[in-house]
Amino acid sequence: MAPKGDVGTKRKLPSRSKDANTKKPKFEKRPPPPPADEADSVSDDDDFGDLSENEEEGGAPLAGTKSQKNGDAPGDSKDEDGKAFDRGGQTSRESHQKQKQLEKERKAGKPLADELTKAKKLWERLRRKSHVPKEERDKLVEELFAITTGRMKDFVLKHDAVRVVQTAIKYSTPERRKMIARELKGTYALLAESRYAKFLIGKLIVEGDSEVRDIIVPEFYGRVRKMINHAEASWILDDIYRGVASPEQKAILLREWYGPDTFLFHGTGEGEAAPTADLSEILKNEPGKRPFIMKYLLDLTNQLIQKKMTGFTMLHDAMYQYYTNVTAGSEEAKEYVEMIKEDENGDLLKNMAFTKHGARLVCLLLANGTAKDRKQILRTYKDTFRLMSTDAHGHLIILTAFDTIDDTVLTSKSIISELLGKSDQEDGSNIVGLANDPNARLTVRYLLEGASKALFDGSRSGDLQLLEQIWEIRKTTSKKDPEVRRKELVAALSPPLLAAIASAPDDLVATSFGCQLVTEALITCTGDKSAALQAVASTAGGDPNAEPEKTEEESEAVAEVPALPHISKYPHSGRMYKTLISGGHFDRASRKVIPCDPPLGFANVLYPVIEEHTMAWATGPSSFVVLNLLEADDFSQAGELRKTLKKHKKQLEKAATEETPEQKAAREAAAAKPNGEAEETGKKGAKKGKKAAPKERPVGNTGSKLLLEKLA
Repeated sequence: MAPKGDVGTKRKLPSRSKDANTKKPKFEKRPPPPPADEADSVSDDDDFGDLSENEEEGGAPLAGTKSQKNGDAPGDSKDEDGKAFDRGGQTSRESHQKQKQLEKERKAGKPLADELTKAKKLWERLRRKSHVPKEERDKLVEELFAITTGRMKDFVLKHDAVRVVQTAIKYSTPERRKMIARELKGTYALLAESRYAKFLIGKLIVEGDSEVRDIIVPEFYGRVRKMINHAEASWILDDIYRGVASPEQKAILLREWYGPDTFLFHGTGEGEAAPTADLSEILKNEPGKRPFIMKYLLDLTNQLIQKKMTGFTMLHDAMYQYYTNVTAGSEEAKEYVEMIKEDENGDLLKNMAFTKHGARLVCLLLANGTAKDRKQILRTYKDTFRLMSTDAHGHLIILTAFDTIDDTVLTSKSIISELLGKSDQEDGSNIVGLANDPNARLTVRYLLEGASKALFDGSRSGDLQLLEQIWEIRKTTSKKDPEVRRKELVAALSPPLLAAIASAPDDLVATSFGCQLVTEALITCTGDKSAALQAVASTAGGDPNAEPEKTEEESEAVAEVPALPHISKYPHSGRMYKTLISGGHFDRASRKVIPCDPPLGFANVLYPVIEEHTMAWATGPSSFVVLNLLEADDFSQAGELRKTLKKHKKQLEKAATEETPEQKAAREAAAAKPNGEAEETGKKGAKKGKKAAPKERPVGNTGSKLLLEKLA
């Protein structure tokens, strides 16, 4: 028993000294190992001697480590038991060759080893399409099918053999593609999860027909939740849903987002209703399942958002169904909006802008959101508006922002400045691209024209219906008057747009869409328009009847490209000049032109440019431009123009009676038609109760005829 005085005191190790606590050098010198021939004479006592030394230094042996024996060099190869690897007297090169031979033997022992080797050799030849003649390729395809037929499932599950099957599909006939699709039936869900075999499904879908599609798509039924969360299968599933699935197949796939019980639909038989993915209709038929369906849909949606898998069209469709079936302003709707806004990088909103229902959901979020929500959405789309403007769905978000956001300064800085550019050079190049793009032109002209029929024709009826829905919602969510908002945005749009027209008039008036934009901008925009008007008038310069002169270098460079005719030869440019001379649009209801304020005075700007070639204009395709000049109220040189026309009255009479080049070309084209087509046309007219007699074609320049009447 220890004495009482020692209780609580620190125990000293017997082998320690006062110098043990002093700082030791970082590296301790040790005596060199004894010669290798003495290693065999080492006794067991030496091992215990080494152990005692470790104890004296205060160290402890580490678990799993082995002490280095004398005579073991650090570079010697050892196996797991500590024994040196015996190469059997072989060099490193010989040992490597032996290992490669063993690997070949192992591969040769696997199933289908010989067939796979032969197929790979054929594939190496087939994949070089430009180096293989058609006859040889057909022969190679026959050999490849002889090897793979009946073994497709074994080939497609090997990463190095699935490419062989893809090549076979590429060069096969439709019957053989169907044969491959039927042979692989039952494995498509597994193939979709493979890193390489998923491309085989895409190849079958692209190269195949509806029969192949109907073999593949049903195998995904009941597996959507698992596949949409899979890193590989999710993309091929969404590609099929977006691109090739039939409406019924898309509905069945989307119904799986509503729960395991909802997607089971047995109504595709004869005389039964087709499946629907419209959640409002499903909830109407089964209102008791609403809590379960909405929770299941919310959980699956949130799961993908948290995993940053936000680029799926199927996801955006499901999100649209959820949001349109909750009450705006309710707790469900608010929580859903917060879930969308919590995406830090904004990838979800950016991806949604380029799908149909994703873009429509963003439009509804802008319409129903608060000013703070709208500002955050605009901030997310920064540096993306130009790309969105050219998209078939993304441009609707820009139009909705114009209609709903009360802060027009924010809208102009965020959207208009990005669309038109921040410098004069960018303004010119950007506006030419925007004017001629079928979607982007709406983002500029919508503020100038509104929802006119020229912008929203029959093909855009769905877009117009969405905007009408937005207009109804904004009555309760926006405070500013719509017309006031539009005028403020037009005021912000006018300076860069007019500057762009002044910097690039030739490029704009070269196309029909460009002429329409120039016309609307000069009539509707505010501010100084003199530079833009002068630039547009300068495009009419030159002799309409003269052929463009070219240097020898230009003639050689563009020998095969015909020279562009004068701008007066184009109908769209003539319509532009006519409208600008009138100073406004023609109103069919009142049967008169509604002038803009202040007046443009374009007639006085245009006439000095075309004065030298007035008769060429008066007798050419754009003769109505001269007629409008003569009728313009604000044209100060009407008397001078009338004198010029009277002086060359014979030219007008000749143009009014002779056949124009356009009329001659139409007559020759009609005469060149076979008699059978003419007879068939007559029969169609007779069926409708119309006269089968040929319609009398007009002869002469109509504008020249009207000018003669004005001069009479």
